[in-house]
Amino acid sequence: MKLKILLVLCLLSHVVSAQFVTNSKRVADVYYLNKEYYAAAEYYKKALQISPDSSGFVVPYGFESKVKQESPKKEDYEYSVFQLAESLRQYKNFTDAEKWYAIAKDFNNPKYILSTFWYGVTLRANQKYTEAIGAFETFQKKYTASDEYTARAKTEIASCQFALYEVSHPRLFKLGRLKNDINQAGSNYTPLLRGNNFYFTSSRPVNSSGKNVVLSDAKTASKVTRKQTPYVNAIYETSGNPLTERISIKKIPTSNKDKELATPAFLPNGKVMFITGWSAKETRKIYQLTSASVTGKDWSEPVELGGNINVKGFNAMQPSVSKNGKYLIFSSDRPGGHGKYDLWYCAIRPDGSLGQAINMGNTINTSGDEEAPYYNVKTKKLLYSSNGKVGLGGFDFYESDGDFDSWSEPRNLGYPFNSSKDDLYFTPLDDTDVEGYISSDRESLCCLEIFHLKREYLNIRGRILDCKDGKPLENAVVTLADSLQQFKFTTGADGQYNFRINSNRQLKITAEKAQYFTKNLSYSYDQLAQKDTLFSEEICLTPYKKDEAIVLKDVLYEFDKAELTSDSKVKMDYLYNILVDNPQIEIELSSHTDSKGTPAYNMDLSDRRAKSCVDYLLGKGISESRMKSKGYGMTKPVAPNKLPNGKDNPAGRALNRRTEFKVTKD
Repeated sequence: MKLKILLVLCLLSHVVSAQFVTNSKRVADVYYLNKEYYAAAEYYKKALQISPDSSGFVVPYGFESKVKQESPKKEDYEYSVFQLAESLRQYKNFTDAEKWYAIAKDFNNPKYILSTFWYGVTLRANQKYTEAIGAFETFQKKYTASDEYTARAKTEIASCQFALYEVSHPRLFKLGRLKNDINQAGSNYTPLLRGNNFYFTSSRPVNSSGKNVVLSDAKTASKVTRKQTPYVNAIYETSGNPLTERISIKKIPTSNKDKELATPAFLPNGKVMFITGWSAKETRKIYQLTSASVTGKDWSEPVELGGNINVKGFNAMQPSVSKNGKYLIFSSDRPGGHGKYDLWYCAIRPDGSLGQAINMGNTINTSGDEEAPYYNVKTKKLLYSSNGKVGLGGFDFYESDGDFDSWSEPRNLGYPFNSSKDDLYFTPLDDTDVEGYISSDRESLCCLEIFHLKREYLNIRGRILDCKDGKPLENAVVTLADSLQQFKFTTGADGQYNFRINSNRQLKITAEKAQYFTKNLSYSYDQLAQKDTLFSEEICLTPYKKDEAIVLKDVLYEFDKAELTSDSKVKMDYLYNILVDNPQIEIELSSHTDSKGTPAYNMDLSDRRAKSCVDYLLGKGISESRMKSKGYGMTKPVAPNKLPNGKDNPAGRALNRRTEFKVTKD
């Protein structure tokens, strides 16, 4: 009898357990379908019968072998593991998502083929770049389709390689997370400075009405009921310095309780504010609010902008107004773009009305998403975020020069401006863009936070001199270039130049002036890391005239031989550097002898010596077409071989035994 009761209890336990797993999976699916990814993850954990607490989470011992077992539950287990990984990734918990993708990537069911790709993404987000490259390469080998994931895998590998270099060669930025109440629970993002006021968006918890919200899955007719989420996006304002520990924060009120609001932007008069608004059942749209005063008090209710901005059925978001009030820039997935979300702009007319939206073009936009624009009318630089280019993480900051008619190729701002996660929304303290605030989830398990950012600089200065007389050279052009951009400076009468740059890698200084040989100086990252924030370089330029000979001092040979000595090769490097720095010039390299020996012998010896100089330069990579050799023997003395009394003149003969070059084409 006891045995029968025990068997019944075991069967009931199995039925209850199976029912619990099935119900939890169904509930999780409803949450996932409605993009409630945190709740979905918690219920997928319940379906897998593991702890719902993700803090310090570790995959249970033996779990992988349990999944691999051939049983009726295997399909449910694999599905729940994959969906759990997806849910964790969707709310940016890459730490835990990595562990579940590590299991799902080994599933044989082709439904989960993308697990390896997303495993690579989570590894990259967790700064495991080398491992991520391996995961993406594995994905490439087993993924046979030719679609966006094929292209993205290539981009991800390039991004990981880029990130490995960037992290080991930090750029000149300092960042720090705000320590005050601006960064509370939920996401805190879209910082905006306007006068003495600091605005930002936050999804921090607020008192909800307690209303029940019904979520459903039309395919399975499943429904779940939950209380309205307290995490609602709204716009907040604080006055004073955002870096201080104690600040007063107030929410910008609105009577429309059904909409979430974000990303404020103002016209220069302070009386018009643009925002992004949305609800669970609507797409994102841009709205306009007006105020009777420049202080921004007593804002009107949001009014939806017209069809030139908000296209029905598509999203328009993240408005940004140029400081001169002439342009509204925003992000949208409307038709006519180049990818998912593109950047668009429209003119703001003098009466405040908006012109037709124009796409910012394929130099800026990619097949991915472009978001969070900021345009500096003073420097004519566009700063924005994209996840469609090679970069360090999800969204990276890029900078482009332009005036809305054309744009330069965008430059990735590198590490630590960018991180392995999402980096968006820059706002400056002033028109120089030296200091400001950004949003990033680099230090968070899930959510964007606000960071203070400040650019640092290298100050490079010096003088350009004439190598012959040591005097300063006026009107010399000095160019400073890094791997992405260049700056020019023209010297005055003092010959001085001065640069202040936000770069510390692959720097090259080029000094040039008419009738002088150009000179280049190059600095590696390691060399710059050893210098102070201020360093000076004096550069002397050698004058020349076309077809006028220049003696190469101390280029010597063994007695009666044509081969260059080791010391002479070092001296020849002076000419090699001139040829490298001045790739347009062509030269004649000549050798001369004194009067000792017969004319025929000296002509042959000088020919062979001149040729040995050309051969040395050929061996170092200088093109043969730029050089010709010629021996002049004893035919062109520059000093007497004998004294007036007929005696030998050793000093004169020494001057005649020389190697020269002259520019034949410049």
